[in-house]
Amino acid sequence: MKTAVSLPTEVFNLSERLAKKLKISRSAVFALGVKRLGEEYDDENITTNLNRVYGNRKAELDPVIVQIAALSLPNEEW
Repeated sequence: MKTAVSLPTEVFNLSERLAKKLKISRSAVFALGVKRLGEEYDDENITTNLNRVYGNRKAELDPVIVQIAALSLPNEEW
């Protein structure tokens, strides 16, 4: 689909440099940018990425921190 957009000069110049560096068209630069920005702000994608990063780690507290936290509690009878 073709469309026209207004850009600040610095953004246009950046798109020119990226297109040359990546050896793709300016249109592809903008398409890639919008796609990545959409992925970054997609709540489902954020959750997927967080699960990927933290999914292989055990959810446990450092024993020293647990001990310090326990010692900071007042002695109370139940």
